[in-house]
Amino acid sequence: MSNVLEKVKSPEDLRKLSLEEKKILAKEIRELIIDVTSKNGGHVASNLGVVELTIALHSVFNTPKDKIIWDVGHQCYVHKILTGRKEKFATIRTFKGISGFPKICESEYDSFNTGHSSTSISVATGMARARDVQKQDYEVIAVIGDGSLTGGMAIEALNDSGSSKTNLKVILNDNEMSISKNVGGIPLYLSKLRTKTGYTRSNRKIKEITNKIPVIGKPIVNFAHYTKQLIKSAILPNMYFEDIGFTYLGPVDGHDIKKLEDMLERSKRIKGPVLIHVVTKKGKGYEPAEKNPDRFHGISAYNKETGEPVKTKTKDYSKVFGDKLVELAKKDEKIVAITAAMKDGTGLTDFAKQFPKRIFDVGIAEEHAMGLIAGMAKAGLKPVFAVYSSFLQRSYDQIVHDIALSSIPVTVCIDRAGIVGNDGETHQGLFDLSFLSPIPNIVIMAPKNFEELEKMLEFAVNAEKPAFIRYPRGGENYKFEKVENISLGKAEILQEGTDLSIIAIGKMVGTAKKVAEMLPDKKIEIINARFLKPLDEKTILKSIAKTKKVITIEDNLINGGLGTAIIELANRSKLQNISIDTYGYNDTFVEHGNVDQLEDKYGLSPEKIAKNIEDL
Repeated sequence: MSNVLEKVKSPEDLRKLSLEEKKILAKEIRELIIDVTSKNGGHVASNLGVVELTIALHSVFNTPKDKIIWDVGHQCYVHKILTGRKEKFATIRTFKGISGFPKICESEYDSFNTGHSSTSISVATGMARARDVQKQDYEVIAVIGDGSLTGGMAIEALNDSGSSKTNLKVILNDNEMSISKNVGGIPLYLSKLRTKTGYTRSNRKIKEITNKIPVIGKPIVNFAHYTKQLIKSAILPNMYFEDIGFTYLGPVDGHDIKKLEDMLERSKRIKGPVLIHVVTKKGKGYEPAEKNPDRFHGISAYNKETGEPVKTKTKDYSKVFGDKLVELAKKDEKIVAITAAMKDGTGLTDFAKQFPKRIFDVGIAEEHAMGLIAGMAKAGLKPVFAVYSSFLQRSYDQIVHDIALSSIPVTVCIDRAGIVGNDGETHQGLFDLSFLSPIPNIVIMAPKNFEELEKMLEFAVNAEKPAFIRYPRGGENYKFEKVENISLGKAEILQEGTDLSIIAIGKMVGTAKKVAEMLPDKKIEIINARFLKPLDEKTILKSIAKTKKVITIEDNLINGGLGTAIIELANRSKLQNISIDTYGYNDTFVEHGNVDQLEDKYGLSPEKIAKNIEDL
């Protein structure tokens, strides 16, 4: 580690550096990020893109008194290095190490926990208003990317904060990327702004010169304000930010520390909400990430010399889903695919190549995606929306109101269900079974392996009901000999027994098989539930009546999931002299770490479950 980075233990140290030292610091921080993420994996491109911006923010603003809210938060690595966590940075995203996202409990410099997009402006506006009500004095800064600006919550917040007249800074980090390349009207609008720097520069200079003219200066400025709309019509036809109440500054080069600091200092002198438009390059300073920013958005361990992954990517659920959807779409022209800025992550890359007119990327807008597929299905298409479990949460009202209420036949494929791992609490997919299960008119499925996912997808697109299929990140955890065809609400008995019934769903069916193999002296009946809704009550009740002892296993919260459904079924059926033990996640948010470590900690490893059965 070289000298400048060693000097910086807090933002106070950073503020003492010269401009040349800060430039050296930026280079050293990039080297540290590449070195650590090449071993741990992580969000590489987004962090390399905000090095100078983060240095400028902590140089100009008095953090932690001034509050910085990082939208999504995956770009906070530089922030963590500069705020006292440099020595712990090698542990980022590892079990018991520091988080890859802002964490209030980790540092006073982390003003708010974030992990999902489009939330920062709302939170920052709330903090600014709280400051004003309590007559306090500090700055509030939201840092949001152009991809996050496509989210409805960000637009709602801009509308409110723009009219608030409260002092608030919004840094628009414009790199033309979210995960997949940005789509839609807002990114197109921003691309126009990038090419129109002359308007902002000339407007500012004219104001500065005219205000200095004795007596008549200010009246001239007021008259100029009246004619400003005409100027904007000629140069910037749709100056959205200023029209809704923001003072717009920029665009500014996001990799020029001096220009950034000057612009941020200027923003501090302006009353009311200010939007600073910063243009950055994702992956800046590391050629592999600059060339492939989408692949380096979130990446596993890689060779830092070449940028190539250390491990060859194996077949996973996302790929199986994408390949099967292509196969089905070749036979059925009504099948269309929808993604919310996650085409590559959800396995739809090949579908997009083969059917470019039958895939629709709506940007970071899961609520809109649900309404969109409802309209598509009502008009005769067979839409398939692929979305991560943790992001599905954002569209709950649309699932209830726009889809389930009218029993609209859509297919929603829930990727990254269960434990995701190193991204931690905000990304674990532990709630989908619980929040979907109370909704009438829907079907909820989870496959035990790849082949069962393929069969479920084929079933779902022809089910004529709203169908939700949830599956984990990564590959299979058990090799099954056979997979039966899918029938609505029909479970699968994998092996019969009389001592104990294990009822499992999704990937945890593999865990159930491993448990049974660890207890060869016990006659264990294993049921692959397949469906949480409708539940195969007949098969399950028959098994419970036979063994009298039941355990359920799921990679979801117990409350509202499979365990709850089995207990409710037993109660409704007035079964007596039975015992039911539930295995899942119990009323908790699960931290970051690899999947095996987390499952072991929460008692869901095959070894822990087998030991508990023996103890019982």
